Amino acid sequence: MSNWPDSIARPAIAAMSAYSARGASSGALHLDANESPYAPPPIKGAADYNRYPGQQPLALMARLADLYGVPANNIMLGRGADEAIDILLRTFCDAGKDSVLICPPTFGYFKTAAQIQGADIIEVPLTDDFTWDSKAVLTAAPDAKLIFLCSPNNPTGNIIEGDLIERLCQACPNSLIIVDEAYQEFSSTEGYVSKLEDYRNLVITRTLSKAYGLAGVRAGVAIAHSDIIALMRKVLPPYPIPRPVERAVMAALSPAAMSLHNARLSELLSERSRLAEGMVKSEFVRHILPSEANFLAFLTHEPESMLRALNKRNVKIRDFRSKLPGLFRITVGLPDENTIALAAFGVGQNEVKPQRVAEVQRTTKETDISIRVNLDETAPIDIDTGLGFFDHMLEALAKHGGFSLRLKCAGDLHIDAHHTVEDCALALGLALKTALGDKAGIGRFGFVMPMDETQARVAIDLSGRASMTFKGAFPSDHVGDFPAEMCPHFFESLAQTLGAAIQIDVEGDNTHHIIEASFKGVARALRPAISRSYGDAVPSTKGVL
Repeated sequence: MSNWPDSIARPAIAAMSAYSARGASSGALHLDANESPYAPPPIKGAADYNRYPGQQPLALMARLADLYGVPANNIMLGRGADEAIDILLRTFCDAGKDSVLICPPTFGYFKTAAQIQGADIIEVPLTDDFTWDSKAVLTAAPDAKLIFLCSPNNPTGNIIEGDLIERLCQACPNSLIIVDEAYQEFSSTEGYVSKLEDYRNLVITRTLSKAYGLAGVRAGVAIAHSDIIALMRKVLPPYPIPRPVERAVMAALSPAAMSLHNARLSELLSERSRLAEGMVKSEFVRHILPSEANFLAFLTHEPESMLRALNKRNVKIRDFRSKLPGLFRITVGLPDENTIALAAFGVGQNEVKPQRVAEVQRTTKETDISIRVNLDETAPIDIDTGLGFFDHMLEALAKHGGFSLRLKCAGDLHIDAHHTVEDCALALGLALKTALGDKAGIGRFGFVMPMDETQARVAIDLSGRASMTFKGAFPSDHVGDFPAEMCPHFFESLAQTLGAAIQIDVEGDNTHHIIEASFKGVARALRPAISRSYGDAVPSTKGVL
């Protein structure tokens, strides 16, 4: 029909005009929105807080379009995926007339939003093995205006298998098939965004709360046919995305930050497997459901005993017994948190020595850097600065230093290498310092004698006091695209934020070898210095470093 999707929207919405919020403009004198001409008193980054933001900020929408692989006019950005669900109800369901279909146990806000809107609710429960009853869903679906499905499902963690979504889209052309993919980033499957071109009545909701760590920022999207999005934007409030939210999301989705997200995702998936393998040995756990999300759902036959054991260690999990007898859900945490949880379940170690992990994101006008270090693991090591030789040196630093390092830098290399090298050193020093924590049990000092025709003598003291000396001369001024003069400057910047005394004395005939010996020498000196093989005492007569 030519007027689709207006024909399935609430008549009042289809007939109304969108609120006239400010459109995109640049450099205009804005005297059109009754704003104050004055910015608020000094608040960092608040120079334009006196001006209303765009309803759908252009730069952020462009970034989200890249992230999800669809045009920006196929996206509605709101305050979490919850708002997308709410807007769908308000746009398409008349109170007391239209119905929605859900498959409990599932995300509880589907039902809440429907109740608020006054829509009738059709429930087609999951089967006994927690899968979707395709036949029952397809039978009930024609009576529903909106069909809400969650994949991976919350709270069970499993995905919709087979062609149920495609069959619903075909069988119910005047209904919207809405797939909540809040946990899609944790899944081994592709998801349904790629199906949007085939089915005009398919809607996907996604959130930045889970995989991207922005739950407190509140940002999520609906992804659908541009005509559906246009209707939803009519109902969306005029200025739903505050400027601090816009900036927080843009920073969290920067090129360097994406490397950090990938590192975290790999760790979470590994920890999900470790948690499941441990919990299955617990006397409290009867069955663990397969999970494609960042949590595990499980059944217990001793809920009260289990909760008492968890409460003793102050470990809190989600209780879904009101939805299904014996059903609980546990979120995958940091490695040390998961070890504590396993101990509470009666498996694994009782005493936990936390791993020394630190993450740093440093953004300036010249560079955008993200770093993740783990002083108690030797892998992975993943470096990308845009400078091949510098990448090689940083890899050597981590490899011979005996720690895991992920570092991504997008810098102004079109000017020169200075800012990239300097800022990476500053960020790395801060990451190492943060990971070292109170420095209890470390060796503190490190000494080394490296390599080939080049002799490098390196001494390190993780004293908390920054100092660096470099004695050596370079026969040439570059190694590839790496300026030789940046070698001592790198270690000076590293010492500054690490809070370390670094002394390097190097002699040789080849600039490549001199720089490489310096990096490897510092690495070999760092290895015993950061090693926590000396009990729990801080290696200082003052008791603090």
